[in-house]
Amino acid sequence: MTGYLRKLALLACLALPGLSHALAPDAALAMAKGDSNSRIAAMQAAIADDPDERTAAFLRALAANEVVVTGDRALIVRNGQAQDPVSGETLALPAGAESVMNDNRMRGAISAALAALDLFAADAGQRLKAAQAMRQGASAERLPLVEKALAQETDSRVKQALEQIRASVQLNAELPAARLAAIDTLAADASPATRLLLDERLAAESDDQVRSELQRTLRKIDDRLAWGERLGVAFTGISLGSILLLVALGLAITYGLMGVINMAHGELMMIGAYATYVVQDLFRQYLPGVFDAYLLAAIPVAFLASALVGAILERSVIRFLYGRPLETLLATWGISLILMQLVRTVFGAQNVAVENPSWMSGGWQALPNLTLPYNRIIIIGFAFAVLALVAWIISRTRLGLFVRGVTQNRPIASCMGVNTARVNTMAFALGSGIAGLAGCALSQVGNVGPDLGQSYIVNSFMVVVLGGVGQLAGTVYAALGLGILNKFLEGWTGAVLAKIAVLVFIIAFIQKRPQGLFAMKGRSAEA
Repeated sequence: MTGYLRKLALLACLALPGLSHALAPDAALAMAKGDSNSRIAAMQAAIADDPDERTAAFLRALAANEVVVTGDRALIVRNGQAQDPVSGETLALPAGAESVMNDNRMRGAISAALAALDLFAADAGQRLKAAQAMRQGASAERLPLVEKALAQETDSRVKQALEQIRASVQLNAELPAARLAAIDTLAADASPATRLLLDERLAAESDDQVRSELQRTLRKIDDRLAWGERLGVAFTGISLGSILLLVALGLAITYGLMGVINMAHGELMMIGAYATYVVQDLFRQYLPGVFDAYLLAAIPVAFLASALVGAILERSVIRFLYGRPLETLLATWGISLILMQLVRTVFGAQNVAVENPSWMSGGWQALPNLTLPYNRIIIIGFAFAVLALVAWIISRTRLGLFVRGVTQNRPIASCMGVNTARVNTMAFALGSGIAGLAGCALSQVGNVGPDLGQSYIVNSFMVVVLGGVGQLAGTVYAALGLGILNKFLEGWTGAVLAKIAVLVFIIAFIQKRPQGLFAMKGRSAEA
């Protein structure tokens, strides 16, 4: 931008906030025709002069490549119809009109201009988003516009964001006092972007007092960022632990209570994930208007699909192998291979895409360097809801009473009139259905493919064994403990060495305490 144009833009920015200037034909042409420098200069002058909605609409059309130039005027073209950007009049598209092309620099300038216009939007959230976007490319040319927005801003969050923009610009001011004031303002925002900005200023700073203040502020920001990183690792560990908990809950019933080493447990999870995928496609095809509700419908479908397969598996194979753990391991391993090949035949060998509903997209900005994804937060809550339901079924329902009775003493339970074969089928179906729920949850955070279950089967067995066979409380502590321990070790040693270290820890723990964290007591333990 030439010195003359810069002065012109600065003078225009000082216009009264209440005055609004309509888009002029020559201004629209200047923004659409010429080299990048002249177009950007015209754009900055237009947004500085209290632009109206016509200016914003024209900039949006420029961003969408919907502007053509013919003769001495610029036109907006949509669906083969031309529109005058100044009057809004619909015109016939002139012959020989040339489309306006935008390079990367122009696209960035248009995006910045639209963000600047949003500083004066009626919605405070839109103004805040615009201020945050403007901070990425804050420059002295934008300072008068920021000052004008600050003068009429009433929302405290937006005002703070605008002050951060002003401080980012003033950080390079000539007077040390101005730089010190900017540092003091920026210190309130302990974000990685602020740290990078201050670090760059420190490398170029010559004033001793300002350098000292920069170093002190950087140490303060580093301390706050370190806490964000620690909390982020803890949250990631809890998230992993909640997934392990979901995966291991079903296994705690089939292996912990029934003594069946079910190597097909991972494939039952896979069935739940594919059931979620099928429900998603049905909603997309037949109920697109309520697509965001597909996950709520997929939860019972995933449970029932996996429970049905589990019941068939128990009635056809497992019921002949009770009390023979090695045979159940080999038989269910073979079944897992059959199920994986069946899925490959039906759905293909490639992973399938399962989308998050809109209410699970995005995240909560807890700290400047810590964003908690909504899908992870919801899955953590879902895992504990399933845990509470399983605990209630096992301890408070007739099925739970029968399962505990058959587990403790099958002959006596049979003598008391309990249909042990039916109880076995229902218990195995319950454990399989919970595996399906785990697959439904996993579809929201990872890939869904034929090998989905293989990634979690070993970890789920480790959780059940470490927590104590047949102990739901032990499963909870083991899952969360292993998840958090694994994520903290990954930060020090890397992912591979962390898994090895966790495995060594579990082996050493089981050698010292074979019964796990929570040992069974009473006649159950003696059996």
